[in-house]
Amino acid sequence: MTDLVIGADGLARCAWAGAAPEYVAYHDDEWGREVRDDDALYERMTLEAFQSGLSWLTILRKRPAFRAAFHDFAIDEVARFGEDDVARLLNDTGIVRNRAKIEAALHNARAAADLPDGLAALLWSYAPPPRPKRPASFAEVPAFTVESKAMAKDLKKRGFRFVGPTTAYALMQATGMVDDHLVGCYVNR
Repeated sequence: MTDLVIGADGLARCAWAGAAPEYVAYHDDEWGREVRDDDALYERMTLEAFQSGLSWLTILRKRPAFRAAFHDFAIDEVARFGEDDVARLLNDTGIVRNRAKIEAALHNARAAADLPDGLAALLWSYAPPPRPKRPASFAEVPAFTVESKAMAKDLKKRGFRFVGPTTAYALMQATGMVDDHLVGCYVNR
C-alpha cells in the first residue's frame, strides 16, 4: 500500500490530495508552501481552527465565503469586529456557524494585532530545522511535535484560542514550516 496517488495528469501526489479537485489544487499550490504574511497566516490559523471536528474539504469549499465574511482575514479589520459582526457571522450560511469558533477568530485577530513584531515573526520562531528527508509514509508524520506544543503554549499564553498542539502542527504543515509532502510526491517547495 502506498501513501501516494497518481493523478489523471500522471503526477504522483500525497494520497489525501486525490479525493477531490479542491484537494488537488490545495495540495499542488498551497500546502507546504511558505507563508510569511501576517494576514495570510491569520487566515490559515483561523481556517485550521474552524476545521476542528470537520473535514478540510468542507473548509476549502467554504473558503471564498470565509474570506468575504472575514474581510479577507485582514487582522486589523477583524480585530475591530463587534457583537453586530458576531450576529452577522452566525447568520452567514456560507461559513461554519459555530459561536465559539467565530468568537475565537475575533479574539485571535485582537491578540495578533497586539503582537509587537507581528504574527509571522511569532509563528515562524517555532519552525523546526528542515528534516534531512521527506517522510516515506504518513505513518512517519506526527500529529504534533515539541515545536507545535511550544507554539500552542505560547499562543495560549498570549490569549489565542482554538490553537492546540495538533492544530499548531497542521498550521506548520499548511504554511511551509515543515515539509510533510511524501518521498515521491512531485511537489517541490
